[in-house]
Amino acid sequence: TAQRVGRLRAAMEAVKTEVHDTTEANWVEVLLNIATAKGLRNLLIGADTPHGAALQARAPAGLALKGYSESIDAWRDVLFDDVDAALTLAKSAIAETGALVLWPTPAEPRLMSLVPSVHFCLLDAATIHADFHSAITAEGWKDGLPTNALLISGPSKTADIQQTLAYGAHGPRELVLLVRHADAKSPGEAA
Repeated sequence: TAQRVGRLRAAMEAVKTEVHDTTEANWVEVLLNIATAKGLRNLLIGADTPHGAALQARAPAGLALKGYSESIDAWRDVLFDDVDAALTLAKSAIAETGALVLWPTPAEPRLMSLVPSVHFCLLDAATIHADFHSAITAEGWKDGLPTNALLISGPSKTADIQQTLAYGAHGPRELVLLVRHADAKSPGEAA
């Protein structure tokens, strides 16, 4: 697991993804500290998700939590104009390519990872696979896939003809990955 985490971290940091090691006990605190440092006003969370409930239980001061509970037609303008960030849960990740695997659901539709300027993604370290073949085999992808499976390898980026790189043109300009470890301490934390 440590090797897969290290390889995933290196690949994702190479494309400007912020990667933070967390635990079950501190991931909410880490997310809130990052949100405060970035000056975020609000955070979109999925409807009836355990990680959304963990944030709501904390009742963060200064950060409004918005639940994704309406159809896109009912609140398109709010989503595109007034939502600073969103939190989604990754199904897994692929260390070799530095990619997160998201399987959108009605509780966490794909727009949550595509529209807000900052995308927080929570990933359980135990779900990091060595390579794509390992992921599809271990997770039984042959038995069925969602309508939209997403492989995310960093924040949105594009370049013009002069090869000037710009972030956030077609999606989030920042990707913040919270790797949640099952251990009592996250790697690198002093004893």
